[in-house]
Amino acid sequence: MKKEIFKIKGMHCASCARMIETAVSRLIGIKSAEVNFGTETLSAEYDETKIGSEEMQKAVKEVGYKLDIPLPAEALAKTAGHDHFAMEKQEKEKEVSDLKNKVIAGGILSLVIFSGSFPEWFPFIPGILKNYFVLLLLTTPVQFWVGARFYSGLKILLKYRTADMNTLISIGTLAAYFYSAAVAFFPEFFSQGGAKPAIYFDTSAIIITLILLGRYFEILARGRASEAIKKLMKLGAKTARVIINGEEKEIPVEEVVLGQEILVKPGEKIPVDGEVLDGKSSVDESLVTGESMPVSKERGSKVIGSTINLSGMLRFRATKVGKDTLLSQIIKMVEQAQASKAPIQRLADLVSSYFVPVVMGIAILTFVLWFFFGPAPALTFALVNFVAVLIIACPCALGLATPLAIMVGTGNAAQKGILIKNAESLEIANKIKAIILDKTGTLTQGKPDLTDIIAYDNFSEKEVLRLAASLEKYSEHHLAKPIIAKAKKDNLELSEIKNFQAISGKGVKGDLGILGNRGLMEDFGVSLVDAEKDMVRLEQEGKTAVILAVENHVAGILAVADTLKEEAKEVIKSLSEKGIEVWMITGDNERVAKAIGQQLGIENIMAQVLPQDKAGKVKELQKTGKLVAMVGDGINDAPALAQANLGIAMGEGTDIAMESAEITLMRGDLTLIPEIISLSQKTLRIIKQNLFWAFFYNVAFVPVAAGALYPFFGILLNPIFAAAAMAFSSISVVLNSLRLKNA
Repeated sequence: MKKEIFKIKGMHCASCARMIETAVSRLIGIKSAEVNFGTETLSAEYDETKIGSEEMQKAVKEVGYKLDIPLPAEALAKTAGHDHFAMEKQEKEKEVSDLKNKVIAGGILSLVIFSGSFPEWFPFIPGILKNYFVLLLLTTPVQFWVGARFYSGLKILLKYRTADMNTLISIGTLAAYFYSAAVAFFPEFFSQGGAKPAIYFDTSAIIITLILLGRYFEILARGRASEAIKKLMKLGAKTARVIINGEEKEIPVEEVVLGQEILVKPGEKIPVDGEVLDGKSSVDESLVTGESMPVSKERGSKVIGSTINLSGMLRFRATKVGKDTLLSQIIKMVEQAQASKAPIQRLADLVSSYFVPVVMGIAILTFVLWFFFGPAPALTFALVNFVAVLIIACPCALGLATPLAIMVGTGNAAQKGILIKNAESLEIANKIKAIILDKTGTLTQGKPDLTDIIAYDNFSEKEVLRLAASLEKYSEHHLAKPIIAKAKKDNLELSEIKNFQAISGKGVKGDLGILGNRGLMEDFGVSLVDAEKDMVRLEQEGKTAVILAVENHVAGILAVADTLKEEAKEVIKSLSEKGIEVWMITGDNERVAKAIGQQLGIENIMAQVLPQDKAGKVKELQKTGKLVAMVGDGINDAPALAQANLGIAMGEGTDIAMESAEITLMRGDLTLIPEIISLSQKTLRIIKQNLFWAFFYNVAFVPVAAGALYPFFGILLNPIFAAAAMAFSSISVVLNSLRLKNA
């Protein structure tokens, strides 16, 4: 199965999105298809062996829209990715420019038509403009050139027997146009009791111009909503200084290959991800991770493409290039999040898909009732109300309400170092009632120090350290590092280990002995009577005791302590104040876990939990009926992150973290967790405001447009005001969503 995002052109409302979604979903080989009106994208998951992008392109074309097939990575590299994005930008600018020209032309002609339609208000207007045929001539380019984009709605109505926003606008304005044209050619037929028949050329022209004006402002505002992606794309370096046969050569970044050596001077951008081979420097990673403080780099350090080298010279080897770099992965994640749909949006899409046909029915019923039961001139009243209902009901605002808020919210989050995989995750963060925090690397710095060495019997502290470091030499556990580092610092000669075995969650064993926790000692029948007092003391101090046993006797204890993150206590207090139940999960024993929990203010502890059992603990908490978030490092916590309702990886940009969690924090800053919940609350609040006003506006004004107030108050809604209100509604939704940029 392949998942890809395609750009869609020609959409005007949520009904358009629904139609494309239905057309693509029916194709054989499509697992899922989601069209997002706000981002103008189709997110499709499909079986490449059964269907290709060309078939999807054809299906989209048949319903009146255009699907752009993205360039493959190789082609994108050859055309220089930056040029490709520049071409996309030019295309968008051309669309905006064309729309602007049409709005200006429509505005000038509409002003002249309006003046000629009401000579009693404008006595200075030349007599020729009062002529119906001249007004017809002036209105025709507005109707069929300025408003050309709306006629796709008629094609959809005739070919597929369904309707969208364009259908409503085209039928409404054409009704006013052709009625007025008929009056121009046959005025006697429409005269009743000697009264001069009314014409509505001004209505037709002004409605089209106002709706296009609203669309123009909407596109400009939506451009601001998608700034996050544009900013991320601009971060990339354009060239790289590679070392070939000992010589420096500057090449386009797209031509860098894996394993190449690259030189970066102070003040330059690091072109791709890599590992430092030589040099020392500090690097500004704020553009990618959100971390404001520069990060020191030396031999063995990882560097991220698009970050800025500040002080020294760095020589590094390229480990990830092209679409595999961290920046490319971030852009992909943000695009996927913005193209995905929140559950609340699916409801809006469903309503809007039924809304347009219902409005068509109400408009026809309005025309019939006014024509047969309305006052004279009945046809005029029927037409005016028919057009007003069609125009006022266009569900533009409804289609924009959710996706624009999601677009701005996820973009804003990315700039803070929070990567949100999909819109559903952003919505669910607001509903979390319990959060499980992994201790090591999440609540702690993840860089433990060796604090104590206690030797027993005939063993010295140095011998205990040497044996422990020898056993830990092949271990990847985080507790191994400080033990090995101390042995190296003391210049101890480590022994070769035979029959090495790592026992998950407990420790290691080899021919020299065993090293691990209480559970490992119990498994091998090692008595802890002599060491118990020291172990209890160390554990009460919040230290992790690692026991060394040789020939089934305790030889020594090494105590390791991991410093807590400065912000941990404050963050836990903040989460508790939000009504969220906070849990800590750790492989440490009960005593150590409680000591650390006490320091942090965490009452709920899950201790002595092996990595493979963490997912089960998440499931247990879920059975209490709570929505659970799991926060871990994204590697050994992957099953638990996947099991949780919301997985948050403190992976600082690792691939596994991005895959296993719904949300990845690009830096190990715990304050980003309350930030996620706060952003979710603000985004949901904006979405609900948008949906309320979109629904309220449509539901409240359709009866007014139909003339429900006329029998009681003599009030009718002029179709021109209906068009202005519709345009204002869409713009207000966009502007309301943009408030999230400062959230």
